Amino acid sequence: MQKTIPLEPGKYYHIYNRGNNGENIFIEERNYAYFMNLYAKYIDPIAETFAYCLLRNHFHVGVRIKDLGENLENLGGLQDLRGLKNPGQQFSNFFNAYSKAINRACGRTGSLFENRYRRREVTTDGYFQRLIHYIHWNPQKHGFVADFRAYPYSSYQLFLMDKPTFVKRVEVLDWFGGRDGFVKQHQEFVAEKELQDMLMDEHE
Repeated sequence: MQKTIPLEPGKYYHIYNRGNNGENIFIEERNYAYFMNLYAKYIDPIAETFAYCLLRNHFHVGVRIKDLGENLENLGGLQDLRGLKNPGQQFSNFFNAYSKAINRACGRTGSLFENRYRRREVTTDGYFQRLIHYIHWNPQKHGFVADFRAYPYSSYQLFLMDKPTFVKRVEVLDWFGGRDGFVKQHQEFVAEKELQDMLMDEHE
């Protein structure tokens, strides 16, 4: 079992969670947009986002937890600083808000997500690059699409556009040596063995 680690300011993390007992967390297409709206409310104030992917029964995000002093003027729907002081709790609040909305809409009860969301610290530039690639490649890995670049619920296409986005596009492209490097590395074959430390368990 993976040891739970705290979310510390200034550090980078791969955060992921799945539906309870592997069940779907996105029941209807509109749920994807609602999930991202809540993400903006709860997570944008406490973390920078570098990549994301939403799949039928789980999701992945790559984030950096902000220092308490960063962007305090942009608290969104937060009423105080408790979430900023405890980013782990803020993620939990986000999952709870989404779960309650889905339960109401679908007439279901009980937990939507597994009880404990997972997180791994990203400690090197190489790990960071592979993580971005892995997050975007996930829909193809799970057979949702033949080519992950065509999947509509990930951040991949945002890096090929110039329109404003909450994803830290400039920083990510710099890590890949520019947009051409980003595209080229995403065209390379992803060996699961190489990415084993990023994978969820074999049932996902």
